[in-house]
Amino acid sequence: MKHTLLSCLTLTLLFAVGCTQAQRNPDEIREQTAKATQEAARETKAVVQGVVEGLKSKGSVNINTATEEQLEALPGMDVVHAKRIVAARPYQSSNDLVKRRLVSKAEYNRIAAQVVAR
Repeated sequence: MKHTLLSCLTLTLLFAVGCTQAQRNPDEIREQTAKATQEAARETKAVVQGVVEGLKSKGSVNINTATEEQLEALPGMDVVHAKRIVAARPYQSSNDLVKRRLVSKAEYNRIAAQVVAR
């Protein structure tokens, strides 16, 4: 019984010593903090740049002036659709895409909020 108690006490002591953190040098802590701060600043700048680019590209695409590449960036648009849209200009309304059978109603519904005719 004494042997078991002594073994448990020894294991508990070893566990407690093994789980405590070693003394860290203050200079090492400062260096690690500086590295973490630099990394966080870089990541924050990247996120901000992405948000700015996203906000700039959220504007509507004018189907009367957009390039084929801008039209292809719309959901579900491919090269063929973009070429047909450019060739059939001008448009009075973005709904002309469906009226002229350049895109299907389902395709138009995907892009309707992103296109205008001015």
